[in-house]
Amino acid sequence: MSKRIVQQVLYQEVADRLRAMIQARELQAGEWIDEVRLTQSLGISRTPLREALKVLVAEGLLRLEPRRGCFVNELSMHDMDQIFPLMAMLEGRCAYEAASKVSDQDLHRLQPLHDRLQEHASLGDIDQYYASNALIHEAVQELADNRWLSDLIDNLRKLLSLSRHKSLAYPGRVAESCAEHLAIFAALKARDPDGAEALTRKHLMRQLDALHALAQEAGQPDDRPGAHEPAADALPHTGVY
Repeated sequence: MSKRIVQQVLYQEVADRLRAMIQARELQAGEWIDEVRLTQSLGISRTPLREALKVLVAEGLLRLEPRRGCFVNELSMHDMDQIFPLMAMLEGRCAYEAASKVSDQDLHRLQPLHDRLQEHASLGDIDQYYASNALIHEAVQELADNRWLSDLIDNLRKLLSLSRHKSLAYPGRVAESCAEHLAIFAALKARDPDGAEALTRKHLMRQLDALHALAQEAGQPDDRPGAHEPAADALPHTGVY
């Protein structure tokens, strides 16, 4: 029994390491997983590696192709169109519940995160901005204190890590994202659940808009229904859409 527990912990640690490698782009989208090289570099046997690969396949971070092996998954725009509305709904609910429960002490803890977010945005430091942005999303999720909601968000967040901070590469997106976060924070301070939910949903969907704008710049057609009709609240061209 003791040996089985140790083995389980090992493959989970390997899965965590591989997940971090994918997020850091040490394993690139579409890349073939070289099991021999990984067992050597990680100092493990094939058994825990293969168990870890099964975990990441189940999470959607890897795909298994018969007779070819495992590959790092790639999210298409169609995937994004399906995932982001779900994330918007779930994270919006998180913000709603957080605004219903937030204390003055919680707000005091959130303030430095938003201060750093603004600092990174003003410097145009996308990597540091992304890190602070992620901490804020996680903090709001923690304030919501709903484990069922958190489990769903965590699973989708792992998938979206395949695209990481790609949306922030769109011109003006970092500044807009920061403004959106400050508006959400203001709604939390006001204990406004409906406002926090609506602003969070909009924040997530603006990320999707930025991804579509980047895809169009790369020559990929935007095939969403109504994509070529101007939105009522569309931002100037210097923004997302």
